[in-house]
Amino acid sequence: MKKTIIIMLLAIAGSFGIVSAQTPAVMVSDAAGWHKIAEKAVAFKMDRDEISVVGSDRFSTIKFKVTEAAIYLVSLEITFESGDKQDVKINQEIKTPGESRTIDLKGGAERSIKKIIFVYKTLPNSKDEKARVEIWGLKTNVVKK
Repeated sequence: MKKTIIIMLLAIAGSFGIVSAQTPAVMVSDAAGWHKIAEKAVAFKMDRDEISVVGSDRFSTIKFKVTEAAIYLVSLEITFESGDKQDVKINQEIKTPGESRTIDLKGGAERSIKKIIFVYKTLPNSKDEKARVEIWGLKTNVVKK
């Protein structure tokens, strides 16, 4: 009986971690310029994170900003509301504070982003700090007709 209760509690706690880790980024502004889409603290290992984007989710370009510890950004998979995907190989170390190169979204104008999956690893540092990664998107208010 005790084992069953412990297993159930562990399953509930584990599922809570999964649900809370996938909180969507909600965009409320359509003003032109750079907007922070999401931010995440990342650990010391090769990892993969997924950010869902809802609301005013149209962007022409994205980039990553890093603080607190350097990361090695391996690749991105950007899924658009239309269902098509854009795979981008980055293979870039981003020192802290620093940012990635800008990544133009395919299609020639603003695109509605459904989610961004990024693969990275945090690089070792003397303070054993986790990296804080921010994803930024550029709104130009140009929509392809």
